[in-house]
Amino acid sequence: MDRQAQILSLIRQVTKKDVNPPADESLFDSGVLDSFALADLVNALEKEFSIKIPDADLNPRKFDSLERIESYVESRS
Repeated sequence: MDRQAQILSLIRQVTKKDVNPPADESLFDSGVLDSFALADLVNALEKEFSIKIPDADLNPRKFDSLERIESYVESRS
């Protein structure tokens, strides 16, 4: 499974929504994620990819789309 598919799977688990957004679609504008789900997603990303996401990075803009999340995870790995 590629990284983007792993991230999408985590988003589905966290949101309990069977979504398949385009890679560049805003997950916040589309209603897939909100600020509460972001915290759960960050925890899931940390566990799945064995990374630490500092509180300073908890900015919705960094996690706005599948592409941005994938890029962020790559930068932390």
